[in-house]
Amino acid sequence: MSVKPESASALFSGPFALGTLSAAEGPAFPALVDSEGQVQDLRTALADPALTMRDLLERWPAVLPRLRELAAGAGAVRRPLSDFQILAPVEPRQVFQSGANYRQHVIDLHVAHRAPGDERSEEERRAEAADIMDRRAAEDLPYVFIGLPSAVTGPYDDVTLPAWAEKPDWELELAAVIGRPAYRVSAEEALEYVAGYTIANDLTDRATVFRRDMPQIGTDWLRSKNAPGFTPLGPWIVPAESVGDTGDLRLTLRLNGEVMQDESTKDMIFGVARMVAYASRTARLLPGDLVLTGSPAGNGMHWGRLLRDGDVMDASITGLGAQRTRCVAEEA
Repeated sequence: MSVKPESASALFSGPFALGTLSAAEGPAFPALVDSEGQVQDLRTALADPALTMRDLLERWPAVLPRLRELAAGAGAVRRPLSDFQILAPVEPRQVFQSGANYRQHVIDLHVAHRAPGDERSEEERRAEAADIMDRRAAEDLPYVFIGLPSAVTGPYDDVTLPAWAEKPDWELELAAVIGRPAYRVSAEEALEYVAGYTIANDLTDRATVFRRDMPQIGTDWLRSKNAPGFTPLGPWIVPAESVGDTGDLRLTLRLNGEVMQDESTKDMIFGVARMVAYASRTARLLPGDLVLTGSPAGNGMHWGRLLRDGDVMDASITGLGAQRTRCVAEEA
């Protein structure tokens, strides 16, 4: 079951976006969606009955001019978006997640996670967090780790809160979608490898982030971030050329209608180019892969209000549309 969007076609930048859709009981297919909410089936338009979104991204530099033509062309077979279910826009092979990349968010978390026996004032701990971030920025050290593709779900699907997750939290993030294999690319050239952008909500169980049994090994991202459905994705991949500068996009997350996160990407410590370049130093990024760029201030730990059964999250990013997901508690 899923929560229907209020306006599924609304407000993406540019003349078109890409999505993965399905008709009732039909297979998923890659689609071009125009600004009027009309859909072209790209399997038909590109004469490839087996085409997937990942296939499309594998051909991104060559296929992008054709997509522009399709969006502008008259007489194409189009159907209203309301005829279809909207799925996660891509099935990535790799998901690169980022932590501690928004200045105010890091400060808030640093204050919220007071270590036992730490008697320093809040002001002192905030100053310490600011110093740590300044050093990381100077040394070009983003914090990147690996997520599981199996955690990805659609932008309007229900999210099951596992019974073991004591403190499930939201984390709205800008996600870059890779369109060319990238390995050891520089920050100056990194954006040439980005096909477009989408919305991700990188849910986290705060209670299992840190290994209390073995604190010396630090964080446990498998346990805390990778339950099925913990990464609602989409609805669209908006081409990078339509998004333009990602340095001042607004991220807004509402919980049951109340604004919880409302911040600009200007607060990022590392921009998209530096994140993609850093991930590519070690890993070979593949078309369709996701690079999540961190979440701004305003998560549940800050508000003292974590996710629970029946909560509805509405998340939007400037020019990328909006997603709506409802939380459902796992039955014991």
